[in-house]
Amino acid sequence: MRKWYLSAVVFGAMLIPATGQDAASIHLVEQAPVAIVKIAPGLFLVDFGRVAFGNLALTSANSTPSVTVRFGEALKNGRVDTHPPGSVRYAEVKVTPKQGETVIVAPPADARNTMAPAVLSPAPWGVLTPFRWVEVEGWPTELRANQIRRRAAFDSTWVDDAATFHSSDPTLDKVWDLCHYSIKATTFAGVFVDGDRERLAYEADAYLTQLSYYAGDADPRIARATFDRLMKFPTWPSEWAPQMVFMAYADWMQTGDTAWLAAHYEGLKTKLLDERVGHDGLVISTPKQIRRGDVVDWPAHERDGYVFTSVNTVVNAFHLRALEEMSQLAEALSKTKEAAKYSEQERTAQATFQETLFDPVRGLYRDGAGTDHASLHANLFPLAFGLVPAGERPKLAQWLAGRGMAGSVYAAQYLLQGLFENGEATDALALITAPGDRSWRHMVDSGATITWEAWDQKYKPNQDWNHAWGAAPANLLPRFVLGAQPLTPGWGRALIQPHPGTLTSAEGRMPTPRGELSVAWKRDKNFTLTLSLPPGMTARVELPALVGSTEVRVGGAPVKAHREGQSWTLEKDLSGTVTIEER
Repeated sequence: MRKWYLSAVVFGAMLIPATGQDAASIHLVEQAPVAIVKIAPGLFLVDFGRVAFGNLALTSANSTPSVTVRFGEALKNGRVDTHPPGSVRYAEVKVTPKQGETVIVAPPADARNTMAPAVLSPAPWGVLTPFRWVEVEGWPTELRANQIRRRAAFDSTWVDDAATFHSSDPTLDKVWDLCHYSIKATTFAGVFVDGDRERLAYEADAYLTQLSYYAGDADPRIARATFDRLMKFPTWPSEWAPQMVFMAYADWMQTGDTAWLAAHYEGLKTKLLDERVGHDGLVISTPKQIRRGDVVDWPAHERDGYVFTSVNTVVNAFHLRALEEMSQLAEALSKTKEAAKYSEQERTAQATFQETLFDPVRGLYRDGAGTDHASLHANLFPLAFGLVPAGERPKLAQWLAGRGMAGSVYAAQYLLQGLFENGEATDALALITAPGDRSWRHMVDSGATITWEAWDQKYKPNQDWNHAWGAAPANLLPRFVLGAQPLTPGWGRALIQPHPGTLTSAEGRMPTPRGELSVAWKRDKNFTLTLSLPPGMTARVELPALVGSTEVRVGGAPVKAHREGQSWTLEKDLSGTVTIEER
């Protein structure tokens, strides 16, 4: 890892010596501007192309009187927006460069995100802020690219082209690129944080970011550092605690590492909401927990009119999913009695869950015991968590698809997952690229280079423009459009199951602990898929069944496959590089 030894760091007008300390797994990368525009004599607008967390290295050929440097995430009328909305960042600093000296120009510290309990960057680096544009005012000569560099903080293990995605839909490709870069750009803190406003780790943010991070980098260290921090500093929402079990389960499926799991297993037991479980196995919410604890979605007006009761359907859905995963984790550690206990607890609670909360007439889940209101959220989470009876899933998935994006960017992760897994890929893709202001297309069209905390400023006026929990397509598109997921811990066996929707082609690659995995498929009169697996990995392959198709060939030769519903499943796993064709 590269060390930085800097002569001085500028905080406002104050110089502080630098010591060269690094953040674990994070490094600073010098970036040249993509454009410099002279607005007026001595006034320059510098564009770095995309937002990143960092500060500046500024070198003057001459001793210069006071120079004003403005950092901005937003642009307005061709200038850095000095009064941006909400938590969108702007900062101004005055410096006095000396001839031949490189000064590190950093914004003033923000007490809210540069002091504990915020996740702190190494002091020698100077304050980091998210910015794309810089104005330099008072510069005596032409400002050249070699005189100004952004020092951007990124995960040192991230390789930009380790993951790729291209499809027949250019808008979808732009969405993936936005979301993929968002994960890289928000690794600046060395743990997954919620954005720049607070720079705190939250369990929900961390789990969603973990899923997308693994689609771009197979290294588990940042996810594990985040997990460790959250065990020490847990947050308050009811549904956030079970997502620690989700994080541990995702780590196990990604790495297959039971040693790490064993070291954290006992702590996971405190994340199951057991202290709130009633005699019937369901989680009970007190009035206080209803007021501040049961989140459902965030911000509050994204809850689709959710009616809160003492038995909350969403909270219980998280509890049931955590129990199911905890049983698998216990089994992986040969804790057979505990695995059986969690499994039985889940079965008992799920029976009550269905009896109490599912309305068989409408085929929908109520928001909770004692209300007939059936929100988007009371149904999307049970579907995503596999709690819906198999025969009811198609109808419920169609109902969710018809409701549209009636939840936040956080809930969208689970909504879209449920749609992809239950035959609604066309609608899932349509929601990602929908017109209007509640889709990733809107972020792309608005010029975002990191995903937002909410769909639009009007839905959360204080939102961050650098929130990784808004980057769900970074994991959803590789998992469901390319169709690559681990079937066994550590990717020894993968599932390749593309969900094309209306797409006619898609290709891409993703890193795994065993090496690069690539998928390319094309649909015309036949469906053809080329798959390349790293050594030590096999894959079960399921292809979308075309109308009239009668056989599957591998390398031109017919193979045994059975057709069930809307898919063909090959009877034998594949390995290496192969081409599969459905006819």
